[in-house]
Amino acid sequence: MKVVVACGGTGGHAFPGLAVAEELRRRGHEVTVWDSGRDVESSVMRRWTGDIFSTGAKQLSLKNLFSIARSFFRCRKEMRRSRPDVLLAMGSYSSLPPVMAARVCGVPVVLHEANTVPGRAVEFLSRYAKAVAVSFDMTAKYLPHARTVRTGLPIRADIARGKRFPQIPERAFTVFVTGGSQGAHAVNCLASEALVLVANELRSRGAGARPLYVIHQTGEKDEGGVIATYMKAGIDARVNAFENEMANAFASADIVIARAGASTCFELAACGRPALLIPLPSALRNHQHYNAEAFSALRAADEGIQSELTPHQIAKYLISKCDNPQRLVEMSARIRSCSVPDADSRVADLVEKYARRTVGLSGALK
Repeated sequence: MKVVVACGGTGGHAFPGLAVAEELRRRGHEVTVWDSGRDVESSVMRRWTGDIFSTGAKQLSLKNLFSIARSFFRCRKEMRRSRPDVLLAMGSYSSLPPVMAARVCGVPVVLHEANTVPGRAVEFLSRYAKAVAVSFDMTAKYLPHARTVRTGLPIRADIARGKRFPQIPERAFTVFVTGGSQGAHAVNCLASEALVLVANELRSRGAGARPLYVIHQTGEKDEGGVIATYMKAGIDARVNAFENEMANAFASADIVIARAGASTCFELAACGRPALLIPLPSALRNHQHYNAEAFSALRAADEGIQSELTPHQIAKYLISKCDNPQRLVEMSARIRSCSVPDADSRVADLVEKYARRTVGLSGALK
């Protein structure tokens, strides 16, 4: 069976798509990954050792209409050439040209929506899909005319198999800060300033206090500034624009400060890491808030509103968690219960289900 997995745009769509692509390939299928060709995808796509086709998809806007149309024709041409049996599209603007090309070519479509509230692309394209795989139960109410199946969100297979970084002192209170693969300036500023306050508080307690260790994924723009902040404050830290050892970073952390993208939420669940989630305020339809709310309602994570947070508040929060490790143990158990460890297999099952109806009929492609 030939499968196309369209998962470009951001790491939040690429990582889940690659997880399913790997599962389908393990089952013996011929899988091609379609990305949009953006530079930001390159670090993620290096994980995939199979064929990659770049669609040239652009974000949805009037100024990009010509580019979007060109991407559609490019996708249609490639689909007619390769004759796939099914298309799995992981959402975002990068799904639009592949799904429309699949519709023209008679290729069945399965969509996946990562977030609680579906994006515009999935909401529009769901009318053309055989089924929409969703990560959260509540997503179904936003897609009343689509067949939804809760599969959970596929994550990197190795994310829960990390080991503590050896350079971290044994008793250290370890905080991992990540705004996602591209970083988040507001999170970087709030967290780094808060961690300076935490370090000062712990030092004031004398020699018997727990030391602080920080792991921080900053994105390219803030890497230098965050490094300088921690060096000036004398904080032991591992700072990278892009953290290549995410599994070890999660495994090392007592608590994580992060955005509330769906991939981050489900990776935290797989690793059982307590977290303070700070949703991106500009996220479409405020979906990161609803992601965070779904986890905080189960007391599996805490949510902080960016516009209302101060470094002092975050520092107080972190000190409280440092002083009450049992709370972190309880949060860890609750967030781990939100994990769907076989999500990649569930999505792959759905892809196979709808592809089987057309296997042997791909010659009908025009």
